[in-house]
Amino acid sequence: MPARDLPVRQTSLRAHNLALVLRLVAASPTPISRARIAGASGLTRATVSTIVDELIAGGLVDFADESRTGVGRPSVGVTLAGTRPAGLGMEVNVDYLATCVIDLAGQVRHREVVLSDQRGRSPAAAWEALAAPAARALAAAAAQGLVVHSGAVALPGLIEDAVVHVAPNLGWHRVALPARIGDLLVDFGNEANLAAFGELHACELSSFLYVSGEIGIGAGIVVNSELFRGTRGWAGELGHVTVDPAGKPCRCGSRGCLEQYAGEDAIREAASLPDAAELVDRAKAGDEATLASLGRAGLALGVALSSTVNLLDLPAVVLGGHFAPLAEWLCPPIEAELRQRVLTARWSSPLIRPSVLGAEATVIGAARTVTQAIINDPARYLASIRP
Repeated sequence: MPARDLPVRQTSLRAHNLALVLRLVAASPTPISRARIAGASGLTRATVSTIVDELIAGGLVDFADESRTGVGRPSVGVTLAGTRPAGLGMEVNVDYLATCVIDLAGQVRHREVVLSDQRGRSPAAAWEALAAPAARALAAAAAQGLVVHSGAVALPGLIEDAVVHVAPNLGWHRVALPARIGDLLVDFGNEANLAAFGELHACELSSFLYVSGEIGIGAGIVVNSELFRGTRGWAGELGHVTVDPAGKPCRCGSRGCLEQYAGEDAIREAASLPDAAELVDRAKAGDEATLASLGRAGLALGVALSSTVNLLDLPAVVLGGHFAPLAEWLCPPIEAELRQRVLTARWSSPLIRPSVLGAEATVIGAARTVTQAIINDPARYLASIRP
């Protein structure tokens, strides 16, 4: 029988209505009354009241005064709760590990970055190293009365069906991913996609290209508030767009890839600096080598981004990761290349701006995927916490 002809069972209807109401609460910037939920959802007020009571009992929403500008007392509304369920985001990157806990309302409740070079480390050793900060994050969440049922791990590589096909900057190839980190169930995602997801919930843009600048360079594509992943989840490998066909060899096996000119190591080495942390201070001081290095990186970024904007017709580019604090120096050469190379630039030039979340976008985005899964399917979450 075709799926469209299947009867809607009572359990399916309940799950649908729970998700519908919770998504309306999540989408509202202020507390929303049950009457407004009923009007927006098409459900009866009695049904909405029953659902809200169940969501409150499950710790997913709380009562709050509804914001209003008219006279009289405000009605009682509901808003996402920040007191029980939470998401744990984790990140394994080339030179650090990171963890972050956010509650259902989107507030960061714990974060930690451990500087640690992952190049040459086996995947098993990386999972073992990540388990300790993950355990500290879970303990911090528990101390605040929060419960984390699952987590999400960001990796700088191509991931499909619980396998990292390649993570060139980590030196990983065909790595099977574990179901757990410590005792916690986890999913995995590409770091740039997760950063774009985090940025989507922190900025006012609904369509943009998020450029993740680390030692490698990735991109997340957001169109009409939806993350575009490609058919296999591999979209956004901006760092391996060719900017010079006869250029420097890349770890991926090709030549002239963008990250060989605009990656963190590439910018630092061209500026003759031992530590990338010095880039901002040197640029502010007017150091000629640093400014020249940033100019070359911005030019390379502009060439790669011009092709991307021409192809995808995106109105904005968000510079994230280590690009965010360097945006002051990267934006002018990027904008110059876009003006020259983007066909529509004469009447509609793309906006170039730094990330709102900066270096934390990826790990926050990873944590948000966990809380968003609860918002999308509260019935499943409520079933998991019942004794």
